Amino acid sequence: MAKINLLPWRAERRERRKREFFTHLGLAAVAAIVLVLLWGFWMSLRISNQNERNDYLKGQIAQLDSKITEIQNLQKVKDHLLARKRIVEKLQSSRSQMVHLFDQIVETIPAGARLTGLKEVESGDAETLTLDGVAQSNATVAEYMRNIEASPWMGPATLVKTENVHGGSNTPYEFELVVKLGTPKTDENGATPASGASVADPATAGSAAAALPAAAATVIATAKATSAAAVPAPAPAVSVPVASGSGSAAPSTPKASVPAALPAPAASTSKGGRP
Repeated sequence: MAKINLLPWRAERRERRKREFFTHLGLAAVAAIVLVLLWGFWMSLRISNQNERNDYLKGQIAQLDSKITEIQNLQKVKDHLLARKRIVEKLQSSRSQMVHLFDQIVETIPAGARLTGLKEVESGDAETLTLDGVAQSNATVAEYMRNIEASPWMGPATLVKTENVHGGSNTPYEFELVVKLGTPKTDENGATPASGASVADPATAGSAAAALPAAAATVIATAKATSAAAVPAPAPAVSVPVASGSGSAAPSTPKASVPAALPAPAASTSKGGRP
């Protein structure tokens, strides 16, 4: 016998499917909300971690800024001390420069020239000296320049001008020289050459050194001969008789021989000495 279902099964299926759809939709919404919450929590953790790193970097940057400021202050102090050190070294090296400079100016100027003006110009580490004067001829000016270039305290000379003014004096040429000042090099002992000092000839110095031993031997031999001639011969021994207890004179038998005291020898004299 055929069975006929007269119940509204289609509506029930539709309702069941609808319930399943809303259930799945609710689960998806809950899962989405959970995921969003998890993502927000993870992002907040990352943000807080990054903020901590930023704060650490800011602290380190502040420390580095303070150190950089301190280093800059130390660099300023160092530059100041180096500048003072350079000034002291410059004064130490040039404390006698003016004395030698005026000495060299007097020694280098030739007979046919004289100075009318003197000016020192300092530009940085270089010092120049401007010399104004008059001369008898251009040859005198050239000789003056050669003497300046040969000086250890003055460097190369530059001729600015030389002009014949046709004056009535015997020095009709006016000239202007610019001289670079310098410090002579020191020797092995740290001494600078004095102005006007001359160096001895090596051959002369060698012959003088060779003559010293012979002269010393002659002086020693002369002193020995003088000492030997001044010492007298020793005196003979003197016999002293000894008296006996009975009052009679005993035979003169030498009991003891006492030499006489020798006079002190005269002091030997050498050449140029006094007794």
